[in-house]
Amino acid sequence: MQLPKRKHPRLKAYDYSESGVYFLTVCTKNKVHSLGEIVGRGDLTPPLTVLTATGKKVCKIIQTMSEAYHNVRLLHFVVMPNHIHILLELSPDVGGVGSPRPTQTSVPNIIKGFKAMTRRACGSSLWQTGYYDHIIRNDADLQTHWTYIDENSAKWADDAYF
Repeated sequence: MQLPKRKHPRLKAYDYSESGVYFLTVCTKNKVHSLGEIVGRGDLTPPLTVLTATGKKVCKIIQTMSEAYHNVRLLHFVVMPNHIHILLELSPDVGGVGSPRPTQTSVPNIIKGFKAMTRRACGSSLWQTGYYDHIIRNDADLQTHWTYIDENSAKWADDAYF
């Protein structure tokens, strides 16, 4: 039996160290609900994600991305039971006079570092191989993905990752 040819998820010939805004999705291994659970699905109670201890560690690591990478600004994110969504902005990686040569900050390196940090913090690997990315093209695209993050808990039952 021949396996289907896997499609490369990255945009060919695009430099992922390029300045811009990126929407990223990373899923847990086998989509296991190890990060939290959705509670409050009534009319009076808006749904929200209650994080597990692992989910809280992941959340804290996401919040430190801007400290770990001086040219990365975390714009918005959500931790769901079995995946995360992150909106981040990459700015030009320039060093001042006399500063050490800057390292290449790119989306793949950021995700690799994030997965390594969570593996160390949690004692095991949490994530599937790879991740999904979308390059934000304009303000309307940014607003669409921002709203998607805001409404993700409320639409959990309809989510493809559920």
